[in-house]
Amino acid sequence: MTSHRWVVAALRIFLILLFALLLFFQFFSLPGEFAHRAELNPTSAHLQIPATAITIFWVLCVQAVIVCVWKLLTLVAYDRIFSEDSLVWVNIILGTLAAGWVSLFGVFVFIGFRATDPALPLILGLLLAIVTVIGLLMIVMRALLRQATTLRADMDQVI
Repeated sequence: MTSHRWVVAALRIFLILLFALLLFFQFFSLPGEFAHRAELNPTSAHLQIPATAITIFWVLCVQAVIVCVWKLLTLVAYDRIFSEDSLVWVNIILGTLAAGWVSLFGVFVFIGFRATDPALPLILGLLLAIVTVIGLLMIVMRALLRQATTLRADMDQVI
């Protein structure tokens, strides 16, 4: 049980660090990067605001997942992970992944038809595959969590 608490504490520390780093990117790095790119290439300056908005949206999606993982860790700490409360947070993660996937697919299609260099469509395709695998894995994990929650409720009734 001690190692369990240590892992939860370590994960929370890294989640805080990741969230803080994402906040920095969200407010400083990403807007500045796209403004700089617009200055360097004025012919694509009209894409500055949409590109900034979509990348900030993706950062928000990751931040939402971090908050949900934090809430799930809280349920783990109180030994309530096998409850209906946990399914709500997993469903929010799935919804966030779906929203991120749809927007990433839209960007992939938009860039794919306009790209002269295959590097960016390949990177976007790789990201799309990664988000797809994570989403499908979360669906499997939700099914396992639902099954374990049902088994725990049945065991509680027996005991």
